[in-house]
Amino acid sequence: MHVLLADDHGIVRRGLRSLLESEPGVQVIAEAADGLQAFHLCEQSRVDVLIVDIGMPKMNGIEVTARVQKIAHPPKVIVLSMHSDESYILRALAAGAKAYLLKDAADEDLLPALRAVAAGKPFFSAAITAVLIEDYIRQLRDRGLTDSFHLLTDREREVLQLLAEGRSNKEVAVLLDVGVSTIETHRARLMEKLNLHNTAEIVLYAVRKGIIL
Repeated sequence: MHVLLADDHGIVRRGLRSLLESEPGVQVIAEAADGLQAFHLCEQSRVDVLIVDIGMPKMNGIEVTARVQKIAHPPKVIVLSMHSDESYILRALAAGAKAYLLKDAADEDLLPALRAVAAGKPFFSAAITAVLIEDYIRQLRDRGLTDSFHLLTDREREVLQLLAEGRSNKEVAVLLDVGVSTIETHRARLMEKLNLHNTAEIVLYAVRKGIIL
């Protein structure tokens, strides 16, 4: 697995590189000290996983994440951040990130996150999951609302989990042996029932409900 490590602090990169290279089959093929350099390296080399700090000079980590989605072979992206509030997480997911880790938990979470995204699954630091669940409960309480998960059919719950795991409508259709249009219908219905508006919100909802970990 070819990994590109992007952080503007050399001492952080060295620590993360040592951790990554302790994992069999992982090779850190390059390092970047700013977001623009990270993007150009992804363009020039076949990168399987990009690990990027959210607060990068020249181009921030969220912008790098969004731009690498447009190259011929986009890497899976793990975002490192000091921020645990939902707005940053949602922006990172909307840009295409597959994992969101708090930097102070990177020593513990980076290798599990790497294995998860390599398998096509999302990953969040435990502290992030706790924050999302607490925020969700608070929002429901403040608005006098109840969770609508019970309104979903069994098939809609299956579709929700598969979409939250990062699968496309086509991949879900193949797994469930139905047409893509059927999955699109299920997706539209579950999003309406749960008041979700995009894939990033589907992932956040699934994390809050413990559907994905």
